[in-house]
Amino acid sequence: MKLKYQTGFGNSFSSEAARGALPVGQNSPQRAPRGLYAEVLSFTAFTAPRAENLSTWVYRLRPSAMQAPYRRIANGLLRSGPFTEVETPPNRLRWNPLPIPSKPTDFVDGLTTIAGSGDPAAQSGVAVHVYRANRSMTDRYFSNADAEMMLVPQQGALLLATELGKIEVRPGEIALLPRGLKFKVGVQGPVRGYVCENYGAHFRLPELGPIGSQGLAQKRDFQAPVAAYEERGKCELVLKFLGNLWATEARHSPLDVVAWHGNGTPCRYDLARFMAVNTVTFDHSDPSIFTVLTSPSGQPGVANCDFVIFPPRWQVAEHSFRPPWFHRNVMSELMGLVHGAYESKAEGFLPGGVSIHNSLQPHGPDLPTFEKASAAELKPHRIENSLAFMWESRYVFRPTRFALGAPQLQKNYDAVWSGFKKRFK
Repeated sequence: MKLKYQTGFGNSFSSEAARGALPVGQNSPQRAPRGLYAEVLSFTAFTAPRAENLSTWVYRLRPSAMQAPYRRIANGLLRSGPFTEVETPPNRLRWNPLPIPSKPTDFVDGLTTIAGSGDPAAQSGVAVHVYRANRSMTDRYFSNADAEMMLVPQQGALLLATELGKIEVRPGEIALLPRGLKFKVGVQGPVRGYVCENYGAHFRLPELGPIGSQGLAQKRDFQAPVAAYEERGKCELVLKFLGNLWATEARHSPLDVVAWHGNGTPCRYDLARFMAVNTVTFDHSDPSIFTVLTSPSGQPGVANCDFVIFPPRWQVAEHSFRPPWFHRNVMSELMGLVHGAYESKAEGFLPGGVSIHNSLQPHGPDLPTFEKASAAELKPHRIENSLAFMWESRYVFRPTRFALGAPQLQKNYDAVWSGFKKRFK
């Protein structure tokens, strides 16, 4: 079945899966239409500024309060801030892709934390996970009270069935799920990808400044779901709360919302729609020009987390070294690769892999990339068949004990910068 979507980012949407299910002129009438129960999902504080305030009214078959007490369950390889289980090294780090499990594993069970910062209790920082799964969630549902979640598929499509409707997201696309929204993940084979848990202010489009009103990601290219409800019997609800997993039983599906209206919604975005802006004269621009979404911190221009992509595009800079330069950045960088090869690394950075370059640690092109770019004929060149991305944060990415001990950690990553010779004359 082909899914339907509503277009826009931050819009006030309305949708009903049954005619007449939405009340007219008010949110909470004495009797909600068609015998439904009214409930509001407040994704920001009541008094948050209007431009940042996110909430959605839902009209459902039963109140979501109908559930038993939660009990603690094992976290598996999922970790959360504060990330203090192991000392954080200053070293540059890179991992090969984590394998997809051979035993049946759903999205929740396959979450593996690579690194993070901050603390969900303080509502600042992020955590980055790799998800790996080969089984759909059927009578199991998940919600995250700690963070908004950004999903970046690398292998295989995901069907996200949420309280507000269904979203399909494939490699080359991303999905955003508001903090606390209940959902389940369906798969049709082995899947792998990346998750950013954003503990801080919700992701929004960056300011465009001198770029003007056009460019980068456009609101009209984001897609929100339409209402779709299900009636199922007994199920398990899994909740992430203050870094730990909890579970409870419910006698009905939490995805029983018949109608809704509001601006706090899940959405998807096709990264191929991103309008890249780049130099047409000389030098290599700062990577911030490739920012898709940003989560601000309390300091203007210094992000809790930026989501940056490096999509197919033309390179035309004259008399310039075109790949990313050698640099030390006060911000910390965690990169992933959806497909292809990253322009700054000729080899070793694989699709599904991860690299971390933390605050002010030197990095840049490897030796083969440097030598090739230094001698290349500077004619217009299009970067094709590649999609890398970066989550950049003012906070240091602290790897987990598992990540630092994983066999996929490349022990000789520093060697990519060996062999550079003194060239001074």
